[in-house]
Amino acid sequence: MKASILLIEDEKNIIELVRYNLEQEGYKVFVSTRGNTGAEEAIRRKPSLIILDLMLPEMNGLDVCKTLKANDMTAAIPVVMLTAKSEEADKIVGLELGADDYITKPFSPRELLARVKAVLRRSQEKPKEKTLKAGDLEVDTGKHIVTVKGKTCELTSKEFDLLQILMEARGRVLTREVLLDKIWGYEPSLNIETRTVDMHIGQLRKKIRSESPRIVTVKNVGYRFDDES
Repeated sequence: MKASILLIEDEKNIIELVRYNLEQEGYKVFVSTRGNTGAEEAIRRKPSLIILDLMLPEMNGLDVCKTLKANDMTAAIPVVMLTAKSEEADKIVGLELGADDYITKPFSPRELLARVKAVLRRSQEKPKEKTLKAGDLEVDTGKHIVTVKGKTCELTSKEFDLLQILMEARGRVLTREVLLDKIWGYEPSLNIETRTVDMHIGQLRKKIRSESPRIVTVKNVGYRFDDES
């Protein structure tokens, strides 16, 4: 049985586009056109995935995301945001609140389905538990805890995944395509254009500020985790 998806969106043409294409793939789609009722529907239905528009009546998408991630009943449900190109700052805030990904309007049905499948696939994977250390940075993958100089560092789930995979590959360059594949589940053949890796890296760097170790940008290629600066 395919997953259930809650779409929180108030634009009729977007609702029709998303619903039609998801239902064609066998997904069960629920729709809410307002932010406050969308949050209530998420708690009631507990869908496999939530597609959330940022600009909503009564309660905006960022507040909805914050509400969902603060509720134990919905915190683990992956969220994909729908945004306009002009909402760059809101994308960062949304990712910081715990959204798993974003899709920029206008988007194609192909991109929509690729993102949905990737996020659902990633949410069902079970990570192996271990502890990673580098300088004053420590990552407990089992407890999902990151500490810098003994102090807990609050990361979103995707920031945590990024840090873990970079530390596991320390000294080696990981391309954006590899990171998109391993963390977001995007197949390289889809050739999806997105800045989500760069945005997550930017936020991650701010949170683990330290003389050593560091995440190095390799221009036009990707990123590398170095033990020493």
